[in-house]
Amino acid sequence: MNNKDLVLQAAGELFGKKDPSAVDRWVAADYTQHSSLAGDGPEALRALVASLPDGFRYEGARVVADGDLVALHGTYHGFGPTPLVAFDLFRVQDGKLAEHWDALVPLVPQTVSGRSQTDGPTRIADLDKTEANRALVAEFAEKVLRGGDYSVLTDYISTRTYDQHNPEAGDGLDGFGAAAGKWAEQGKNLVYKTIHRVVAEGDFVLVQSEGEFGVPVAYWDLFRVADGKIVEHWDAIAPVPAELPHDNGLF
Repeated sequence: MNNKDLVLQAAGELFGKKDPSAVDRWVAADYTQHSSLAGDGPEALRALVASLPDGFRYEGARVVADGDLVALHGTYHGFGPTPLVAFDLFRVQDGKLAEHWDALVPLVPQTVSGRSQTDGPTRIADLDKTEANRALVAEFAEKVLRGGDYSVLTDYISTRTYDQHNPEAGDGLDGFGAAAGKWAEQGKNLVYKTIHRVVAEGDFVLVQSEGEFGVPVAYWDLFRVADGKIVEHWDAIAPVPAELPHDNGLF
């Protein structure tokens, strides 16, 4: 079984069937947790699964697999009164889930672009361009997101099509610029301090970063690349909790 199928099978049993015994089949004894929802190790995950309420469900949107890392993008229903849009990142080792990071943000009923936070293309394409697309997005993340050099924005983002799924940003570079201006007025500048991981498969590239957005946050940005330019963007901007139920940090 490849890592993508393994993660989908494990997640399906854990969060679809809500089966605590799936921990024994799929989770490593030294499982390392970075989520704010559970403590470290398999037993804390077992307790979380056992506590899931009736009606809890996960609605998957897309999966990106890159070596030992597999990212899921979807929506959890039942963690609270508001559905949560989530990025989950798992590291697989020796056929088991060995490590997990995530970011969860509230589902917004109405976005500026009219798109939802998870709709759009889901099928992985251009597998032969994985490394070129990774390089493009990694350079964009360093120069533009972390370096703040917006003068080179059009070197990376298409001027013809840029479909936006951030709740507060409209389509295109103008939509992004308008949202950035509004955020700045609110004292919420986009500050990326550290790019932690770049996960790529075909035309999809996920960037996990740390920075500030008025407060310390985790940035998870998923980009779709076509013809050498970024053409679509999904994200989650999640505040960093003051305390975590483990000592592993959020990243």
